[in-house]
Amino acid sequence: MTTEVTPTELQAFTEEWLDWHRAQEARLADPHGFLAITGLHWLDDRPQRFPDAPGAWRTGRDGVVVTLDDGEELVVQGTPVRGEHRFGVLPERGGVDAVWGDAVIEVAKRGGHDIVRPRHPDAPLRAAFTGTPAYAPHPRWAVPGRYLPFDEPRPTTVGAAVEGLEHVYDAPGRIEFELEGRRLSLTAFPGRGPGRLMVLFTDATSGVTTYAANRALAVDAPAADGTVVLDFNRAANLPCAYTDLATCPLPPTENRLPVAIETGQKIPRERGGS
Repeated sequence: MTTEVTPTELQAFTEEWLDWHRAQEARLADPHGFLAITGLHWLDDRPQRFPDAPGAWRTGRDGVVVTLDDGEELVVQGTPVRGEHRFGVLPERGGVDAVWGDAVIEVAKRGGHDIVRPRHPDAPLRAAFTGTPAYAPHPRWAVPGRYLPFDEPRPTTVGAAVEGLEHVYDAPGRIEFELEGRRLSLTAFPGRGPGRLMVLFTDATSGVTTYAANRALAVDAPAADGTVVLDFNRAANLPCAYTDLATCPLPPTENRLPVAIETGQKIPRERGGS
């Protein structure tokens, strides 16, 4: 696969990619980002205490409840709370961040289960983070494609980084494209923002130079004729590439590409990458 570009065009393309890459790294290493997570706690109807969060936590038909000890306080949506606080029933892939000193206690629902996931700025993983390795970007990996919407969104169940957990997405359509002379397609999930899409995939580099379980690619809203660009230079690691305390979805079976996508982010150093 070749794409002729001038040195000036390559420099401009690389600078845009670097802006994207730095933004990815900044979100990841935020004081309360995924590298700051210190525990993944699964709730049930028994009150449980955790070493990295205040209070006793439980869940049931009426949602998540925490009972704070005397002298303990959380700030929820700007309001200090003490004693018993009810978070209510959380939506799937939704959650609430409760502030505790310099930490944030994430209360969320993933795969139908309520969880508590504390985030502490001094977490060892965040403190040791030195950045994510990546391939050098090149315009040849920005591939044109065509989005084909389904007649109706298709509920699509995929596995998760946590064994036994499942995620369900309403897939709105698929994207067809050509790479290395092969006609390929990817099932798309809803992305962040109106009309935007997200694809999860693996390829022949997965487990070799890129993270084995998944990479994610954000896709801008398709044009009126369905055309899109799959810029694989921006294939990003999900949090599970760095930490076992993430519940990331895995790609659907049909998104296992039989070609090597030698661009985008590589295996993190935290997982033995270089």
